[in-house]
Amino acid sequence: MSGDERHIHWEKVYQTKAEGEVSWFQESPEVSLDLIRATGVNASASIIDIGGGASRLVDALVDAGFEAVTVLDLSDKALATSRERLGARGGKVRWVVADVTQWQPTEVYDVWHDRAAFHFLVDPKDRAAYVERIVMAVRPGGHVIIGTFALDGPERCSGLPVIRYDAASLGETLGRSFELVDSRDHQHRTPMGTVQRFQFSRFKRSA
Repeated sequence: MSGDERHIHWEKVYQTKAEGEVSWFQESPEVSLDLIRATGVNASASIIDIGGGASRLVDALVDAGFEAVTVLDLSDKALATSRERLGARGGKVRWVVADVTQWQPTEVYDVWHDRAAFHFLVDPKDRAAYVERIVMAVRPGGHVIIGTFALDGPERCSGLPVIRYDAASLGETLGRSFELVDSRDHQHRTPMGTVQRFQFSRFKRSA
């Protein structure tokens, strides 16, 4: 799937479904928050949420006092949903409309977070481009948190194929510059009542 095709697909999803009608909706992103807290970064740390779209992680980070939060998504509609929900609080957030595989970072981050975006990159070239962006955007000593479907998780989502991971296979994809620090399994209950098995892994970039 090309970048333009991804953009069209996700714009359609967010234009035709309400925030709570998508399978990945979370009222409270506790696992992501726990992993971000576990990095030990302070409120001035720069954090980017990849594929954050309409996720409520940005709300929680702003409410927790983080001062330098960026949300990147290729759907204008998804980001508009978050901006509207946050209201005046969203003025502190940097919103970036981009395909992460084509994005050109203009700053470096202390924490890179991605819940359920990376596993859609089934083309090896797209995965390589994603890792290149991590290397460009995450400072040495910085943290990378990625949540994907687990090995026993769904094989498709939103009509698209995915690649399932465990911590080892995800670490192999990121390369030797990233050390696995923590991993955990998570059972996500969708708004439809089904359970999806995820894995979350936290890595630290070598200094």
